[in-house]
Amino acid sequence: MTSFVHTHFPTEHPGVVRAERAAQAVSQVARSFDGAKGLATLLLAAVVAALLVVANQVMDSWTDGHLLMGWVALWAVAFAALALLAAPARQAARSLRTGFAAWNAQRKLDASDEKMWDMALQDARVMAEISRAMTADPSAIHKRRYAGMLHNL
Repeated sequence: MTSFVHTHFPTEHPGVVRAERAAQAVSQVARSFDGAKGLATLLLAAVVAALLVVANQVMDSWTDGHLLMGWVALWAVAFAALALLAAPARQAARSLRTGFAAWNAQRKLDASDEKMWDMALQDARVMAEISRAMTADPSAIHKRRYAGMLHNL
């Protein structure tokens, strides 16, 4: 009599599955990272550190009898700075990040325009296409730039 043995073996190794899940979790954390919050924290820490240095300089000039009051004042300055400057530091970081993104987009647009213009100088068909596009669509985005370049030829 013949008997068949049906064994079930997993097709995936449990360690590999755990490693894939860990990699997915790390990539999800990286995608959800907000750089503005970290930059705001860094700016806030810098401002508070500067205020603490100033308060410490003022405190060093006092006599020993007022040392406890000086430390209380120093910590009051630190906590007040943290409370008052958290929102402005976050807003400053957000505006810096937005401004950098706009600058970077404009820089890439300028580089692509320069590349297109260099290509147009080498190929008359591209130059004719740019000229046709500028005359056909008066609201062309880069009409003024290319028009100035065409007049310089």
